[in-house]
Amino acid sequence: MPWNPQGGGGGPWGGNNGGNSPWGRGPGGGNQGPAPDFDEIIRRGQEKLRRAIPGGGGFGGGRGIGLVVALAVAAWAATGIYKVQPDEQGVVLRFGKWVDTTEPGLHYHLPYPIETVLLPKVTKVNQLNLGFRTSAESRFERTQAGRDVPEESRMLTGDENIVETDFTVFWVMRDAGKVLFNIKDPEGTVKVAAESAMRDVIGRNPIQAALSDKREQIAASAKVELQRLLDSYDSGILITQVQLQKVEPPSAVIDAFNDVQRARADQERARNEAEAYRNDIIPRARGEAERLVQEAEAYKEQVLNQAEGETKRFLALYNAYRQSQDVTERRLYLETMESVLKNTPKVVLDPAAKGQGVVPYLPLPALKPAPQPAAPAAQGGAR
Repeated sequence: MPWNPQGGGGGPWGGNNGGNSPWGRGPGGGNQGPAPDFDEIIRRGQEKLRRAIPGGGGFGGGRGIGLVVALAVAAWAATGIYKVQPDEQGVVLRFGKWVDTTEPGLHYHLPYPIETVLLPKVTKVNQLNLGFRTSAESRFERTQAGRDVPEESRMLTGDENIVETDFTVFWVMRDAGKVLFNIKDPEGTVKVAAESAMRDVIGRNPIQAALSDKREQIAASAKVELQRLLDSYDSGILITQVQLQKVEPPSAVIDAFNDVQRARADQERARNEAEAYRNDIIPRARGEAERLVQEAEAYKEQVLNQAEGETKRFLALYNAYRQSQDVTERRLYLETMESVLKNTPKVVLDPAAKGQGVVPYLPLPALKPAPQPAAPAAQGGAR
């Protein structure tokens, strides 16, 4: 039964329970005092509240309570002011749902618990190594320092060769809200996408390009492909750089591959020497051929000009002969004799001097003055 009728204390506040009374009756039990007056308790509480409120107004006036409520509401509303630092973005959540992303500066959101804000760092450059681990990463993973990770680095090239490619990806948060709410594991997503992008680019290039002259081009293509993948996920991640650290064949075949590379280097050297010889001999042969052609052209022009000159001279003589045959014949005779006797010894015989005691002989070359010998060089000084 809920009531204890014993001891004349019927009702919930009476009985013989004594000290078990909620109003703290004495240990003697029984009815040691009157039951508490609830109206009196409420009246005393109202009096204390009136004395605590400025102006002495009661609940009926409401000015003091209104002021307290207004101050409390203002203080609660002021908790929504927040500041975003230059290296942060503000991610505003409304009842846990992402509703806005704010840039650096002072902003306002609805007070807690309606809205809250997260302030992640967005200028921090995150580094992700694929194909190898640094000493710090190895300590974190409890593995060997600086070890290779073949399952990440081994890739197939476009000419069906295997290479081990170690590379590093640097990324930052471009949109913190997308990074936090569109992808579950940002670093894991970048890792998987970067490995896929690099395998795709390596698979479109021959091994020689990956080992020598196209490393920077491969890194740039991988960066573009990786950014395209992350944008398709709407991840909010920006790839700042992709660096190729090491590209080489697997260790099991690297010696044979080096032999092949040396043979190719020798082949390339021999080809370059042959190209240099060809570049030397062919221009000279072409120059010699051009010289011969030009000499032939000059000889042709000379012969033609001489023939034309001789023709014009003959025609001029013919015309002169037609006009005056005797004069022309004598002139031609004299010119012919001049050319014939020009360089021959000459002796003149005068038939008119015959019988006069004079020898009709005149050796003309002997009449030329003999050349004077050069004076000997003076030796010694004057005596």
